Amino acid sequence: MSALALDIGTYSIKAISGTPGAVVGIKRVAEVFNSTGIAVPTDEATMEKLGGILEAMIRDYSLPRTDVRLSLPETVVSTKVISIPPLSDAELASAIGWQAEQHIPIPPEELSLQYQVLYRPPRGEKAMMRVMLVGTRKRLVERYVEMLNNLGIEPSIIETQVLSVVRSLQFEAADPTTMVAHLGAASMNLGIVHQGELQFVLSHMNGGQLLTKTLEQGVGLDPTQAEQYKRTYGLDETQFQGKVRQTLLPAVQMLVNEMRKAAQFFVSQNHQGAVHRIVLSGGATLLPGLVQYITAEIGAEVLVAAPFTRITGQVPDTINQPGMSVCMGLLMREH
Repeated sequence: MSALALDIGTYSIKAISGTPGAVVGIKRVAEVFNSTGIAVPTDEATMEKLGGILEAMIRDYSLPRTDVRLSLPETVVSTKVISIPPLSDAELASAIGWQAEQHIPIPPEELSLQYQVLYRPPRGEKAMMRVMLVGTRKRLVERYVEMLNNLGIEPSIIETQVLSVVRSLQFEAADPTTMVAHLGAASMNLGIVHQGELQFVLSHMNGGQLLTKTLEQGVGLDPTQAEQYKRTYGLDETQFQGKVRQTLLPAVQMLVNEMRKAAQFFVSQNHQGAVHRIVLSGGATLLPGLVQYITAEIGAEVLVAAPFTRITGQVPDTINQPGMSVCMGLLMREH
């Protein structure tokens, strides 16, 4: 049976339908402009507007309304990996509420909490277990569910963007310590994977739109022109007399500094070796010259996510592939 993965961003809404599993059978890939500029339905009016775009998208691309999987923006989620003494599943279920109160900055009565055991040491081994807590506000989840219910959809999976992206990259324990940087329009979400396991998550409230606005103000362009110049010239110093690059550099440098700080914090807290690799995903990843710039600044290997490596079916040539990492990760999840 076909499933549908949805990634609602401030710039665009992305969707993939297909048969889920370790190897996804692609049926349709779609991306439409989000004219509202809003990714989170905060009230009835935004629910209605976003719902209208989703309804048109589902209808125009003949997308299924069964097994619908949705990602939540990391900016409305609190994700924390904690280390605690080893507990059984039953003991952990009893203790998890207290742990959430210590680590998730949302009042218990408003909290929608999920947790996942990342590592439980073998019996007799003196080591801590690691648990990932993911919390968001109940009302927020209810609004997403209500918006989809209005379209005749009962969502089967709701999870955060970073979890989906990391799954799409198929890490193994032998892989080097890797930072995953998901560059969306409104935010940059960072996750650090060590020994194949997600161990650190951080969200930064700036993304591709910051670069567009920087061009608007710095070169005097309207929003459409600025978006076009950004995508066409980027950090290429041989284009447009290097003016676009020079205008963009301070904003790009700010994002790179956030990556560097996150890597340094992870290493200092976990006493691990350095972050050796960065994988870029998200729609803003294809900025010309970005990979080369980050490589030179941070000194790590920098790769661009290729989420369609293990699929059957066809992907349109026009699709921004790194931007589809969230949808692919949702489709690769087992229920």
